[in-house]
Amino acid sequence: MSTLGAYFRLARAGWVMVREGVVAALPGDELEGPARLGWRLGKLLARNRARKRDRSERIAKAIERLGPSYVKLGQFLATRPDVVGHDIALDLATLQDRMATFPRAASVTAIEGSIGQPVSALYVTLDEPVAAASIAQVHSATVEENGETKRVAVKVIRPGVRRRFHRDLEGFFLAAHLQERFIPSSRRLKPVEVAETLAQTTKIEMDLRLEAAALSEMAENIAGDPGFRIPSVDWARTGRDVVTMEWIDGLKMSDIEGLRAAGHDPVALAATLIQSFLRHTLRDGFFHADMHPGNLFVEADGTIVAVDFGITGRLGRKERRFLAEILYGFIRRDFRRVAEVHFEAGYVPGHHDVAAFAQALRAIGEPIHGQPAETISMAKLLTLLFEVTELFDMQTRPELLLLQKTMVVVEGVARTLDPHFNMWKSAEPVVGTWIAENLGPRGMISDAREGVGAMLSLARQAPDLAARTERLSREIDAMAENGLRFDAETAEAIGRAEARHSRWGRAALWVIAISAAVIAWKLV
Repeated sequence: MSTLGAYFRLARAGWVMVREGVVAALPGDELEGPARLGWRLGKLLARNRARKRDRSERIAKAIERLGPSYVKLGQFLATRPDVVGHDIALDLATLQDRMATFPRAASVTAIEGSIGQPVSALYVTLDEPVAAASIAQVHSATVEENGETKRVAVKVIRPGVRRRFHRDLEGFFLAAHLQERFIPSSRRLKPVEVAETLAQTTKIEMDLRLEAAALSEMAENIAGDPGFRIPSVDWARTGRDVVTMEWIDGLKMSDIEGLRAAGHDPVALAATLIQSFLRHTLRDGFFHADMHPGNLFVEADGTIVAVDFGITGRLGRKERRFLAEILYGFIRRDFRRVAEVHFEAGYVPGHHDVAAFAQALRAIGEPIHGQPAETISMAKLLTLLFEVTELFDMQTRPELLLLQKTMVVVEGVARTLDPHFNMWKSAEPVVGTWIAENLGPRGMISDAREGVGAMLSLARQAPDLAARTERLSREIDAMAENGLRFDAETAEAIGRAEARHSRWGRAALWVIAISAAVIAWKLV
């Protein structure tokens, strides 16, 4: 019945998208056959007031009606322009994760169930919620430590949110499987893998202990960094459904006039923000992936404080080197080297021609060198780069796309603070230092040290690898002689799965037929 329910929920989501004018706002002039017919029907069935809104407003309204799972889906797809296209990704990036608050009593129940102590023993006071999002809400509270009372922020999971997400994820997986089955051209985008990534990301975000761990890890990474910090975690009052952290008194970075009135220098803040983000990305390989102005505060001494670590990104050493060499190559106009980096990293298949790829990169890089530095957007450069790599069959790299999305947001915040912001001048101290340490002689020594360590590890595993290889060889010989055989239990399980698939396939046809009849009735 869960599969049948997923069909109905998916049909409802489609109907909401139609009524709110989202389908009508999609580019459909070049569609043909049934797809064009569906687009035209979508335009007819859209609400009159929905037609007066622009596309981003239509998407926001539809997702608001569909609930928190779809808000999170929209935010996730904003990081995947390879799936939804750059224009739609930009529309989704404007989604505000703001939901209605839930009662304080529900928060009390969640806190006590997660930590195993009464709220009165944990906090001196626990106030009404001050903000709410799709997954959790935040309360102001006070705690007593060493005879002193201090203010803290208490983030509590939304009641029933895990059950709701699990139910809606069934619909997302169903849509992904249908897309792969009936739209062969979309298979290269791996929609099922995209749904699996969303499911994993959401599971992590709904365990607040993991957000606390992310805060703790970054605090260790940035200890001693100038002008940037994050809230400290109160582990004694943190569990699966609640995280308690330092309360931040500061101005939101979106309040430009307030920052100026408080005596802060927006130009200096913009430089600090970009340098901090690049330092986290290149040096640590771990960055805050949701750095919109609402998650950034400025304290009285000018220190930037980032909050809400539900979404973070990671880059391995290879990806960091890849990013640094690309930026360095574009600065030096060494497009051949940038092309070679793509092939060395395995991002572009080897059957393509390096020279032809370098030519395509030149089409991106040359116009940059004719512009003033303050007009050149690093985020735009990465966007153009990924557009070109699609022509050369570069496989989807989710970690690079998340970096691109975050770069767009961070650079946008910096330019809001300083309209004449020079991205390259601000980035040079961080990027230049990293390149010198990792692509120069010191980098070669480090690589050699890692290579020796890998060889020693392989040598230690040699006896076990030899035994596994011998066992595999015997099994392959037996398979070649006797054929591939299933035991009775496996054969029976396969039969049950095939019968179930056929039964649900017939049920799906009935759901589609009923939906078509409802739409036809609405038209009449």
